[in-house]
Amino acid sequence: MIATSRLFWLLGGLSAWGLVAGIFSLALPIWIGALVILMLFVAAECVWLGRCELPDVARELPDSVALGVWSDVVVRLRSNHSQTLKMQVFDKPPSTCRTRGLPLSVALDPEMRVRLSYQIHATRRGRAAFSPPDIRILGPLGLMTRQVEHGPAQAFRVLPNFKAVSRFVLLAAANRVGNLGVRRLRRRGSGMEFSHLRDYREGDLGRQIDWKASARRNKITAREYEDERNQQIVFMLDCGRRMRAQDGDLSHFDHCLNATLLLTHVALKQGDSAALSTFGGPQLWVPRQKGPAGMTAMLEKIYDLETTTAPSDYSLAARRLSALQRRRSLVVLLSNLYDQDNDELLGAVALLRQRHVVLVVSLREAVVDQSIAQPVDDFDAALQVASGHQYLANRERTHQALSARGVLLLDTRPDELSVELVNKYLAIKGSGLL
Repeated sequence: MIATSRLFWLLGGLSAWGLVAGIFSLALPIWIGALVILMLFVAAECVWLGRCELPDVARELPDSVALGVWSDVVVRLRSNHSQTLKMQVFDKPPSTCRTRGLPLSVALDPEMRVRLSYQIHATRRGRAAFSPPDIRILGPLGLMTRQVEHGPAQAFRVLPNFKAVSRFVLLAAANRVGNLGVRRLRRRGSGMEFSHLRDYREGDLGRQIDWKASARRNKITAREYEDERNQQIVFMLDCGRRMRAQDGDLSHFDHCLNATLLLTHVALKQGDSAALSTFGGPQLWVPRQKGPAGMTAMLEKIYDLETTTAPSDYSLAARRLSALQRRRSLVVLLSNLYDQDNDELLGAVALLRQRHVVLVVSLREAVVDQSIAQPVDDFDAALQVASGHQYLANRERTHQALSARGVLLLDTRPDELSVELVNKYLAIKGSGLL
């Protein structure tokens, strides 16, 4: 049982009255009587609270919520008591969730059913669970409350944010993928796989003309090509300590997961397949996924991946992938490159390029761009700006060394990664490199 503020105010008033009773003896019997009556009321309220029946409590929420998105949680209450219960519900989501709208207050009449809602904001992916909520019932006189843990515990999953993927689906359905920032390549005849014959149009290449079909039809006829299907993308995802950097609400690793899911979705829609290998911590291999069920399968495998404090061993990751993936593929290595990675990284991509097309994706920290853009007002600021430029120069040397060896490179900020990676994939696919 917990005393309310009303009881403390009454006790404070009685204490002041007790000072007066100490001076004026005639007030003493009245003060003692008031104190006894108050204690009787408190005792009666404690008995009432102890005997009142708790309501039925249930919680409604999806099996999974999106990372970084406010999601609704509904608490259902049904009264089992013959009198009105004034109560508060303190639900207990995991510590990795922020809340909005708690506690929930309600006056629950007999046999009444209510639905109360609040919101949670998950800040970490993976499995999570609610603890049973605390129910706080107010006594009829408002002097005491009873607090008890009552209700179900409930597990749920926090998935990478699917907002970008969902938006892509809607825009693609309306043939408006350009609104997402994904650029359609306008070209004819540059694909690798024959599609159909059609009438010649101005701008067609000479090698597109099918002279035999033109002779049969007595009309100049051209071949139409499309991008090859049934190609493979393999993601190499760095789970090491360099991916723990934070940009906004999400870490670099979370940005990479979102980009991986978006590109997986696009690739599956294009008729390609996707696989994934991790390094720098947990060594996970997700074999080739294809078709409508591939997206779900990929999500189930990677949604609870976390970074570790382990270093990123590019050489070991390249040897492992070469053994697992024999067919020629587009290998997308997602990491955060430092200047000291030069020798090890060059050896790793040289091994991968023996069989695969390699795209290295390097995330650029926003804090570095901000540090070199600040005004130089004193010596410390000058040192910070100079250090930032030196870091970027060393990083650029690593990028140039990769490009010189024929490795494709994407250097981008985390918040632009998803769309830039899809654009790069479409450009590679359209160029026929695979």
